[in-house]
Amino acid sequence: MLYGMNLLLWSGEVTEDLLPICEKLKAMGFDGVEIPMFNLDLDYAKLGKQLDDLGLRRTAVTIRNLEDNPISPDAAVRDKGVELNKKTLDCCAAVGAETLVGPYHSAIGHFSGAGATADEWQWGVESIRATAEHAADVGVRMGMEALNRFECYFLNCHADSARFARDVDHPACGIMYDTFHANIEEKSMRDAVLAGGDKLYHIHISENDRSTPGTGGVNWDENFDAIAESGYDGWLVIEAFGLALPEIAAATKIWRKMFDTELKLSEDGLNFMKSEMEKRSGS
Repeated sequence: MLYGMNLLLWSGEVTEDLLPICEKLKAMGFDGVEIPMFNLDLDYAKLGKQLDDLGLRRTAVTIRNLEDNPISPDAAVRDKGVELNKKTLDCCAAVGAETLVGPYHSAIGHFSGAGATADEWQWGVESIRATAEHAADVGVRMGMEALNRFECYFLNCHADSARFARDVDHPACGIMYDTFHANIEEKSMRDAVLAGGDKLYHIHISENDRSTPGTGGVNWDENFDAIAESGYDGWLVIEAFGLALPEIAAATKIWRKMFDTELKLSEDGLNFMKSEMEKRSGS
């Protein structure tokens, strides 16, 4: 198992200013960091070398918006979504990110007033298949993220994201399991984890209030039991949010402080993940 920390807890873009934080995360025992890929004009090759020097591996996360929505009825908008997904994958390759995760299958925070249509599903499959072909060319895997109903209407349950990935039908395209969204949408955490099967490429460990994993209301026993049962042995990445940046706090609807410090959350969360997996290592 690999243990990572999503740097969105500190910033929406990662520059060398965050390297001292990364160094501390490495000293704690993290294997890698997850890089927000929103600004596609940063020097990601330089950042990759700096993180190599720290001994930290990388994954990345991104989103799509209404103006570049891969399931838009407007073909030009869909094309822009594919173009930006490909550019993001180029940045992943430059920084050395192994996997790109997130809800870049559709526009985050946009709602049609209904669930996904057959046309939207097909447009999504076509857009993400084109993205996956590029991902394979640059050596990056993709993890489609299902979001809860308050953030997205296209993919809400992990069985949906697994079906979507299988319809895309490309080895570069899999899914990501997220404990925060599952806590809202899923009736069975076990079924949700196992739905991914061989398409489960990534996992976010996130508490129900987005603070320190293990301190809230997520059914962690069921989640970690299912992860162990699935045989998954990839990345477990903490995704947490705070008040450090107003734009991130506004996007994630965080209005109050729910932990002591970002580094304390990271350390406690890492210890929690490792202890839960160690409990199940003999099963």
